[in-house]
Amino acid sequence: MTIKSSSSHFTYDPRWKVRFFAFWGGQALSLVGSALTQFVLIWWITQTTGSATSLALLTMAALLPAALFSPLGGAIADRFNRRLIMIVTDAVTAACILVIVSLYTAGTIQLWHVYLLTFIRSTMQAFQRPAAVSSTPNLVPNHWLDRVAGMNQALEGIMTIAAAPLGALALAVFPIQNALMIDVVTALLGITPLFFIHIPQPRREDAVTVGSIVTDIRQGAVYILQRRGLVALSAVTALVVMALLPCFSLSPLLVTQYFGGGVNDVAVMEGLSGVGMILGGLLVSVRSFSKRRTIATLMGYSLSCGAIALTGLAPQNMFWLAVAWWFISGATYSMGNAPMMALLQSVIPNDLQGRVFSLLNVLTGLAGPIGLAFTGPLAEWIGVQRAFVLCGVLSTLICLAAFLSRDLINLEEDIQIAFEPDNSVETTSENLPG
Repeated sequence: MTIKSSSSHFTYDPRWKVRFFAFWGGQALSLVGSALTQFVLIWWITQTTGSATSLALLTMAALLPAALFSPLGGAIADRFNRRLIMIVTDAVTAACILVIVSLYTAGTIQLWHVYLLTFIRSTMQAFQRPAAVSSTPNLVPNHWLDRVAGMNQALEGIMTIAAAPLGALALAVFPIQNALMIDVVTALLGITPLFFIHIPQPRREDAVTVGSIVTDIRQGAVYILQRRGLVALSAVTALVVMALLPCFSLSPLLVTQYFGGGVNDVAVMEGLSGVGMILGGLLVSVRSFSKRRTIATLMGYSLSCGAIALTGLAPQNMFWLAVAWWFISGATYSMGNAPMMALLQSVIPNDLQGRVFSLLNVLTGLAGPIGLAFTGPLAEWIGVQRAFVLCGVLSTLICLAAFLSRDLINLEEDIQIAFEPDNSVETTSENLPG
């Protein structure tokens, strides 16, 4: 029997939870291993060169592939077997670490080796992430998307807190090459469940050519541009990232220059922000916002931005108050970002999700550096604390203004578009979860 179904209309039985948590747990372990490895590489470069430029180049090698290759990664994820994409990309990522370990053991490693292999690893993420994100709606029912998004936000908070101490612990216990091998082990643990899990996805019958890939990417852009609610959400997200990302870069300077703190104070502030992200994500994972996702997103973002402004407004002798507001900002950010991800996964047809998500990632990925280019000189001119407050207030006003967009508020009604016949997912009954 052949069934045409949207991603959110699969027939599920209790076994879907086992399959999903095997998938999610493996991917979570792989992400934690990658975060640990990034810290180990940063520490190695710090100890080897002591150069800020060298660290900046490593950051660029890690971030640039997302902007360059995400559109292609999204098109590939919508056209080819997503499970196989995740297996191959995780395997290449692990192989890069094996090359670094081999070069380090042989005593021939150089900085350009690390930059190049980091660039390749990040390029793999530009293909792996769209495949993973667009696979989720085919593994869980629609009403579980909020919970999954909350779990992912909690995981992001855990990585924010744990990457540095876990990396430091690994370096304290093992030589650097063995510490790096942890990432290889976690990558293998992430790959293993994929060999045993079937992930339904749209079927494509047309031939694969360069022209068809370009057409796929164009279709993702057209899908966004033809839906004013998605355009509005994309614009609001990009503007908020442009205004807020500099605050996260300026936070150590705010602590040291304005509050007169030290490295331990910076660690406390950043650590509690991660705790807030975890708690906010856990709250969303147990309290679904499936009926009001757009409102929950805008409310969470508004509160997070407002808390950042209040962080900068805390008196100089009340650092504890700034930490409290920073914690609240992390929690409310998760409470806004998780419903937004669930909203997009439910509104966007599954056969377009890889392309649309990757294009949205490019937009926000470019917004951050643009904001940094303007805010850096601004902070030099008016001071870090004033720049912090200005960015927080500006981003809050952007979020509040978004409530005036009828297209954005009514975006959830566009979920019916995902169920049109042309956007359906064709599977066979034996391929359905459960």
